[in-house]
Amino acid sequence: MEQLARELDPSHEQRKQMASQVMAYAEDYLNSLPNRLTYDHPPENFAPEFPIEEQPVDLREILEMLHEQVNSKGINPASGGHLGYIPGGGLVPSAWGDFLADITNRYSGIYFASPGGVRMENTLVRWLCQLIGYDEKSGGTLTSGGSLANLTAIVNARDAHQIKAADISKSVIYYTAQIHHCAHKALHIAGLSECQIREVPMIDFRMNVEQLAKLVNNDLQKGLKPFMVMASAGTTEAGVVDPLEDIADVALENNIWYHIDAAYGGFFLLTDYGKKVLKGIEKADSVIIDPHKGMFLPYGSGAVLVKDQLKLYHSQHYFANYMQDAIPAVDEMSPADLSPELSRHFRGMRMWLPLRLFGVGPFRAALEEKLWLARYFYERLVETGLFEVGPSPELSVTFFRYVPPEGSEGSIDEFNQRLVELIKSDGRVFFSSTTLNGKFYLRLAVLNFRTHLEQIDLAMKILLEKIELL
Repeated sequence: MEQLARELDPSHEQRKQMASQVMAYAEDYLNSLPNRLTYDHPPENFAPEFPIEEQPVDLREILEMLHEQVNSKGINPASGGHLGYIPGGGLVPSAWGDFLADITNRYSGIYFASPGGVRMENTLVRWLCQLIGYDEKSGGTLTSGGSLANLTAIVNARDAHQIKAADISKSVIYYTAQIHHCAHKALHIAGLSECQIREVPMIDFRMNVEQLAKLVNNDLQKGLKPFMVMASAGTTEAGVVDPLEDIADVALENNIWYHIDAAYGGFFLLTDYGKKVLKGIEKADSVIIDPHKGMFLPYGSGAVLVKDQLKLYHSQHYFANYMQDAIPAVDEMSPADLSPELSRHFRGMRMWLPLRLFGVGPFRAALEEKLWLARYFYERLVETGLFEVGPSPELSVTFFRYVPPEGSEGSIDEFNQRLVELIKSDGRVFFSSTTLNGKFYLRLAVLNFRTHLEQIDLAMKILLEKIELL
């Protein structure tokens, strides 16, 4: 049994050989990116299989299976042509950080287990809090993404306002139709889906603060308890920012927990333009932000930040007898005391390593570039005279739709649905689509660190080519 079990711990030479094969595969993949499709439509009979067997399989065969069944079909998020949804990142040094974190297998949930790992993650959280504009009372934790971050913040709001089961039917939450759908899921998980929900009217897809104030006042007069308003700093669909400062005034006046979803837009605070657009974000009680978006890290990188870290601690901290050795001897919060997660990945390495290696400057420059590329694409659309466009991009998302000549057969929606399918079939770039006010639109979202002017010009070229085929 021992002899067989030792196969799980390869020798130095075996590790060296396997690492060489894995790195060769990774380098081939990265070097081939310029020639790879951004979207490769799987054939109808595509049915990947991943058998689990008793006997070992050669690593070369495994890598070949990975290539054929995982990395060759669907959306390629590593491509600079990924212009749909909110593109992810995939910085190579982040993979090195994950590799080192996994090899050493440090547990960064509790200070006792890894003082250095916890301090690294807390340092990153403090940097994010400073970026938001929070003071030294603030804090938070790194999460697996915006979904868990939103859930953590919502539970914090619930507990800070002492919302019990008997209070739920009289408690009121406010948001717009542009709130990310993961917030709906989080409210359900947090036991708040039976609260009084107020969908605040919008002006140009932004929360109408005057209507928010009226709704709050009406609810107070009815004897209800307004306790949370949820705003967006960069909506996924339209890419707009709610009037953050004005919402803060309403929330503060009425003792309402103010939560901002800045998963997409938050890192634009690194730019001078972003600081102006996101002014007022520092007044929120909680903010979420996704490094796998604006910092281009691999998927699975989020953060929840709160103005008062002690409130988050009291919401999330639990004690177990078997953990009595882990009681900290220093004044340092442990991530496990600030999050629903206990077992967790050492996430700090994937963020800290590229920040140390590159410095903040290239991240700021890349974000500035994405802002300009989105405006450039928007202007190109307008110049053609072929499209109905939304407002000029506030951040790096724009939506639009082709308007066929009068007398064309079929609805505008049908034309644009066919246009999306033609672009997907081409595969060199990837757009996503959405429905706004009952109309079908194409969306362009610029946030991949490999997206540059070349990719935007190609996207425009393909768009005009496919229109000729409609």
